Amino acid sequence: MTIQELEQCILLYGKDIYSFCMHLAKEKESADDLYQDAFLEATKKIASIRYEDNPKSYLLSIVIRLWKNRVRKRAWRSRIAPQVAEEAMEESTAVSGSDMVERVVKEEEKAHLWKAVDALSDVYRIPLLLYYMENQNVASIAKLLSIPQGTVKSRLYKARKLLEKELEDYFS
Repeated sequence: MTIQELEQCILLYGKDIYSFCMHLAKEKESADDLYQDAFLEATKKIASIRYEDNPKSYLLSIVIRLWKNRVRKRAWRSRIAPQVAEEAMEESTAVSGSDMVERVVKEEEKAHLWKAVDALSDVYRIPLLLYYMENQNVASIAKLLSIPQGTVKSRLYKARKLLEKELEDYFS
């Protein structure tokens, strides 16, 4: 891959990859760092990326690997020197217009859904995000996560069931 092809990948897939980073990291600063580090890593490994072979999938695998390393490091550090967890601040959205109530309800439903997705363990959340957010098929998710396709299918099934159970009271 050339620098120009990498720039093209950033233009084509940058928003999707950043969105994926946001859902993994759950906070803007960490997502920004993850996104930047992923493309720095891609720049370092530019010779091994083949533009013809679905570069988005390769970039997502870099994001997943970097994120897993960060989680592992954070867990190790917390065992050595426990830290006080910071509370996440939620932004309020300004809504105006004649359909204000409908928009507020949709935003609330969306927020509840994302809260339920974020509550899933990483084993279920990552395949779910890759499948529904990034439109990756089971085979590519299996390759990204280095697990069998059957495992991906079972994790997607289990994630759907967990979400269904969590959301049935809210949406019924």
